[in-house]
Amino acid sequence: MFGFTLIILLLLFILWKLMLVVPMREVNVIERLGKFRAVLQPGFHILIPFFDRVAYRHDTREEVLDVPPQSCISKDNIQIEVDGLVYIKVIDGHKASYGIEDYRLASINLAQTTMRSEIGKLSLSQTFSEREALNESIVREIDIASDPWGIKVLRYEIKNITPSRHVIHTLEKQMEAERSKRAEITTARAHKEAMINLSEGERQYAINISEGEKQKRINEALGTAKEIEIIADAKAQGMNLVSAAIAKPGGDDAMQMQLQEEFIDQMGEVLQNTEVSVVPNDLARIQGMFEGINQVGDSLKGGKA
Repeated sequence: MFGFTLIILLLLFILWKLMLVVPMREVNVIERLGKFRAVLQPGFHILIPFFDRVAYRHDTREEVLDVPPQSCISKDNIQIEVDGLVYIKVIDGHKASYGIEDYRLASINLAQTTMRSEIGKLSLSQTFSEREALNESIVREIDIASDPWGIKVLRYEIKNITPSRHVIHTLEKQMEAERSKRAEITTARAHKEAMINLSEGERQYAINISEGEKQKRINEALGTAKEIEIIADAKAQGMNLVSAAIAKPGGDDAMQMQLQEEFIDQMGEVLQNTEVSVVPNDLARIQGMFEGINQVGDSLKGGKA
């Protein structure tokens, strides 16, 4: 009974060594008597017990490796610490097994040295502003160097770029000065725009005042001209009426009578309001005027008689 059980166990052990199931996410490297035989893809495979063995198992999924922080010197001689992440994938199981001892450690070290080399080509400000270009450059260099290892470098991402405390303090002062400069520039521009707007307002105000004065003078001139025109028309009409009345019978005598009355009225006002004795120069005419008045009086008396 013990021998039968032993035989069953031996058969099971042989079957276990005979059959191999490779998971979907792996490739297995098989050696026969210590020599490479094949790279088995995912699925069921038959091995020769005690001759074939699985020497290496490689995960074919994308792997992410953490690159530890390291000190780098930028182009402008500033010391910074940089860390990152490198993403790799096994493409050839044979090269990954026999091309290098540990492709993960090699990828990390290669990423560090390449990162130091690339950062040395850039200034501190460029390392922040050109991070994407820096990542692409590091991926390109690592991918070329890691091709004999049977792996593919998919991408590299810089996590942190940390300058020294002295540099950070200097950068803070620089940023503060830059902010102050921008604030002063903004204030100066606002003051300039305010002055421009104020001068434009004053200019427009002066233009409006001058336009108003101009229109006022035009209106006054038009009004004066209209007034003169109306007065002239009235005087012309009056003169026409007077001339028409004079042309009628007895018009000349009536006009002479009217002129004499107005002269007497005006002369009386002058003699009443003035403190100086006024003697007309044309005494002959005054004498003739009084003679005419006497004749008018005599004629009126004769009529009554």
